[in-house]
Amino acid sequence: MNDLPPDLPRLRILETWLALQLHHVRHAITDAERREAEQEQAAEARPPQPDWMLEGGLSQAAPPVYVHVGGCHMAGKRVKGVPRDVALRALTEGIDACPHCRPDSVLGFLEG
Repeated sequence: MNDLPPDLPRLRILETWLALQLHHVRHAITDAERREAEQEQAAEARPPQPDWMLEGGLSQAAPPVYVHVGGCHMAGKRVKGVPRDVALRALTEGIDACPHCRPDSVLGFLEG
């Protein structure tokens, strides 16, 4: 700002306006820091991702429809984490392996 007004009243008005703007910026920084801290806490509190998942059918009584590797982006909302032996048993019992994450290959499962 090289073009400051020469008289004191306008300089005081400018000073007041800048102080208000600084207050708003500091408030926005505080809010952003709080949101960042909350996101970090939520990420730390999140349970670890399971190594294997079973994707359930449309009803609770329906058998699982897919076996997934943990973190598969194609897994639906009806998934639950399972241990390796349960995932392997599901494949041997005829539950399909997800064609995207290929848990059968990762588990070393050979049909037949």
